[in-house]
Amino acid sequence: MAFNFTAFTYIVALIGDAFLIFFAIFHVIAFDELKTDYKNPIDQCNSLNPLVLPEYLLHIFLNLLFLFCGEWYSLCLNIPLIAYHIWRYKNRPLMSGPGLYDPTTVLKTDTLSRNLREGWIKLAVYLISFFYYIYGMVYSLIST
Repeated sequence: MAFNFTAFTYIVALIGDAFLIFFAIFHVIAFDELKTDYKNPIDQCNSLNPLVLPEYLLHIFLNLLFLFCGEWYSLCLNIPLIAYHIWRYKNRPLMSGPGLYDPTTVLKTDTLSRNLREGWIKLAVYLISFFYYIYGMVYSLIST
């Protein structure tokens, strides 16, 4: 049983995906708190906006590792979400700093439900990816 670059990639992806799962859970909880009026939208957006770019960059970094080691199924599993992240960041509201969430529009019913649905979908993709990475890591360790 040898330790190769593919196994290293899957180990890094598991650790990184655990962080992405926490980001997605925080995202869902934050918008649920806004929906139930527990939090001020300005405070909530100030806590969410600094997490947007690290989440996106970590997700892209993990998939670059998959690209470099030739793990095409793992890469294809995440390409739609990466494309959505890029589209979402390009079409974000006009703001003074980095981030996606504008406190003046975040409480609109359609915006709030879209952001909450986005959080649940990202959580589902990250969980599916996590379990697939466990399978990929075990398979890459056994096959070498």
